[in-house]
Amino acid sequence: MVDVATKRVTARSARATAILRMQPATLRAILDGTTPKGDVLAVARVAGIQAAKRTPELVPLCHAIALTGVEVSFTPADDGTHLRVEATARARDRTGVEMEALVAASLAALTVYDMVKAIDRGLVIEHLGLEEKRGGRSGIWRRASAD
Repeated sequence: MVDVATKRVTARSARATAILRMQPATLRAILDGTTPKGDVLAVARVAGIQAAKRTPELVPLCHAIALTGVEVSFTPADDGTHLRVEATARARDRTGVEMEALVAASLAALTVYDMVKAIDRGLVIEHLGLEEKRGGRSGIWRRASAD
């Protein structure tokens, strides 16, 4: 595990996204709240937040960070074929929160899959990635829009 004792405590944040590609009927059922397992987005939001808090238990050599906030949101595509998951993690600490944001986005996406797999086994989770991070020695990093 990397020693971060000499690093300065700074405000840090990270934003990660994942895309769930699915049948339009599946997305409609999620948005209408008519899936067999209930409110998919509410459950997935809580799963993502819980996952961010447990990141050091899931990712070897990841530092435990005192998170100050985690948000998980969902945006449906206009064409009805996919759902975008966005997770943001924040902390004041000596190391970044990129892993917490990525774990939150991935677990939220996996929870959506679990809750709708009975109606759409072909659902695919794709494009998990860090979109932006702020704080620390390297400052601000943003994914280029062409990626």
